[in-house]
Amino acid sequence: METRAPYETGTDLLSPNRNLSPISTELDENGRLMVGGCRLSELADHYGTPLYVLDEATLRQSCFAYRQAFERHYPGKFLTVYASKANSSLMMSCLISSEGFGLDVVSAGELITGLEGGVSGDRILLHGNNKSDQELILAYKNNVTIVIDNQHDIDRLSELIPSELPPVNIMLRFTPGIECHTHEYIRTGHLDSKFGFDPEQLENIFRQLRSCKWAKLIGIHAHIGSQIFELGPHQDLVPVMADAMLMARKFGHPVQDLNIGGGLGIRYVHSDDPPSIESWVKVISEAVISAFRSRNMPLPRLLCEPGRSLVATAGVTLYRVGARKNIPGIRTYLSLDGGMSDNPRPITYQSLYTACLADRPLVKPEERVTLAGKHCESGDVIIKEIDLPYASTGEILVVFSTGAYNSSMSSNYNRIPRPATVLVQAGHAEVVQRREQPEEILRYDLLPERFKELK
Repeated sequence: METRAPYETGTDLLSPNRNLSPISTELDENGRLMVGGCRLSELADHYGTPLYVLDEATLRQSCFAYRQAFERHYPGKFLTVYASKANSSLMMSCLISSEGFGLDVVSAGELITGLEGGVSGDRILLHGNNKSDQELILAYKNNVTIVIDNQHDIDRLSELIPSELPPVNIMLRFTPGIECHTHEYIRTGHLDSKFGFDPEQLENIFRQLRSCKWAKLIGIHAHIGSQIFELGPHQDLVPVMADAMLMARKFGHPVQDLNIGGGLGIRYVHSDDPPSIESWVKVISEAVISAFRSRNMPLPRLLCEPGRSLVATAGVTLYRVGARKNIPGIRTYLSLDGGMSDNPRPITYQSLYTACLADRPLVKPEERVTLAGKHCESGDVIIKEIDLPYASTGEILVVFSTGAYNSSMSSNYNRIPRPATVLVQAGHAEVVQRREQPEEILRYDLLPERFKELK
């Protein structure tokens, strides 16, 4: 059975994506887990479970790591743009804005959240492969850069923006044909992708946009995937993008932004070994410098879009242990009071996680269990096999690295309310997303008049 500690305390303060737990993780005098100066079991008792906990120190340190790496390795202008799909909220928008970051959004909801959170429209990028007219108009009115994903975007914008009005800043996304070794569902950079133009379309698109008075093409975008541990694919990506930018300039477009997307991986389990933020930035920066100098082109403003690597390890999820089912010789199920509605990644991507008991993290494991969710699905399992001390009903269990794609992908499956989120810092905890209540799930239901007499 596993004998090493299931959490970590600040092993890589300069690159939080390489840690299993938030950088502020520590033990109190009785050996109980604390994050942000707050005892996790007390947070669970006070705010209820399941509970998302975000560590402000880790979030800000991740921002600092990106900013410092670009300042050290890239001599040109740069902008780091947070991919808000990883975890979108007013608090996150406000925090990343205070750190000088921009925002990547893919819907009206994410865009409004960013604007209300204080992010300036000129630092927001609107992505998406099927943008609605409402989203395009909202972006234009707020001076948001629109990332053109397909011909449909061009056709709709040509109808929506009169030629006498100021042009909209656009960035063109294309698929560079570069693959990375990751899960099929999150591998977006190869040619068989719903995102972006094919490379052979670029010349015609650049020619078409030249005659569009409503459009100002300011940048080129590509994204090759997510949870990437390899640096090579990004080195290969840059020359392809430099050639696309060179072509755009030959057609007279004032392109100055080179957006290489995101995708840097994080550590979910002990065996994961992602690159550091600095090494990722260094490789990309050196590749950009080399590619643009060899083409006698001025350095672009370099953009990247971290999401998971900025927020994932800042978060933990707290559950309360419930029922136990032992199948002799096969498996022991330990049921939690949450599951696939607050973390759909295991059932969707077969994702792996690390966990421990909040008040007994260092106690020697006594049994191997499967952590099962409470939803009416056999596949609702958070961790298939994990070694733990014998856990009693009511104990608090901590799952690490849940800051990304847990809250943002949560649902009301089985009509279960979404958890609250608390932000912790220096011994203080504040609710930044309140817990849904069961009766609130009915707020969008309408009963036909002819049904009311049947009640």
